[in-house]
Amino acid sequence: MTRAATLAEIARKAGVSTPTVSKVVNGRADVAPATRERVEELLHQHGYQRRRSNSAPSSPLLELVFHELESAWAMEVIRGVENVVRDEGMSVVLSESSGRLSVGQSWMDGVLARRPTGVVLVLSGLDEAQQAQLTSRDIPFVVMDPAGDPGQDMPAVGTTNWNGGLAATRHLLDLGHRRIGMIAGPRRMMCSRARIDGYRAALETGGVAFDPALIREGNFYHETGYWAGLELLRLEDRPTAIFTGNDLQALGVYEAARELGLHIPKDLSVVGFDDLPIARWVGPPLTTVRQPLTEMAEVAARMVIDLARGNLPSALRVDLATSLVERSSTARPPTAGRH
Repeated sequence: MTRAATLAEIARKAGVSTPTVSKVVNGRADVAPATRERVEELLHQHGYQRRRSNSAPSSPLLELVFHELESAWAMEVIRGVENVVRDEGMSVVLSESSGRLSVGQSWMDGVLARRPTGVVLVLSGLDEAQQAQLTSRDIPFVVMDPAGDPGQDMPAVGTTNWNGGLAATRHLLDLGHRRIGMIAGPRRMMCSRARIDGYRAALETGGVAFDPALIREGNFYHETGYWAGLELLRLEDRPTAIFTGNDLQALGVYEAARELGLHIPKDLSVVGFDDLPIARWVGPPLTTVRQPLTEMAEVAARMVIDLARGNLPSALRVDLATSLVERSSTARPPTAGRH
């Protein structure tokens, strides 16, 4: 059977035209997701091999996609990617998905036109049709700190979020705290849920009952740390310590404590997550869980470049270790008197 006949046969079975199948084969954007999925499945079943060797060469670019760019967190990731691409003689293209955890078709159209060496997606993801489009153009992709479960077949780089939540909460328990509040990140994000689970596990193994009244959901920004911090600290039996899902929310708690006349760590202990540079500069310096953001970005960048060169990684999922960094924002709980 000739290739043309194969395309025609697949078109007949899919109930579409041969040009539509050709669009799917060539990674064109103007195909409905359901149609693309049906055609891709038939292509796979028939063992159809795309003519990759005749595709246009890639550009010396690495596409770095954020769900949002407005934070010091993003700067640490950019620094890590730059460390790798600089030595490779490549450049970085930055884009964001406007807060969405998946990229839009307009972004996909731009990527297909730019033909980068590879794509690193941060807290973003690709649906099956988008993955097929990139694969059809030989553009490898890696997800860093995936918001959801990336699946077994998608290369991903993350960190030990559960262990980080466990270590932060155990540190506060070891100091003698029993009323430990938590301001988490969005529950839709896998990293946030893992940190909550680590927090709960530490309480349970420490013999302290989990109290849902001490939990607030944030969005990883300073403002939610402030407002959620005020809520927790105005409770009749307020927490003596608060663990936040990231450093920016911890700084919000600092502001809430100042507003209420509470002193850190005399009246309130605070632990963050990330270990951004600002954690060392605030007063008092913040105890936090170090998430190796720069190293994670370096691993993701190297992985996608290796994939572009045809080198398969030894593992598709890599999790780098977190570690607790003790500074001056935590101490034993107050034994008498409440402000």
